[in-house]
Amino acid sequence: MDIWNWIEYAAWALSALFGLLIVIDWIKIDSTYSEEVLTSSREGELEALTEQHKL
Repeated sequence: MDIWNWIEYAAWALSALFGLLIVIDWIKIDSTYSEEVLTSSREGELEALTEQHKL
């Protein structure tokens, strides 16, 4: 096997690792916060309050 095969296997391993970390984070966040908190738009409300429009 040449170096390119090893690099390809390393890239697939990193891809699988990142995918696993995303799924673990997804489960952790989903179990920590309620659906109401996750879908709230509090940042948008704060931004709308502080926004100033000049005409």
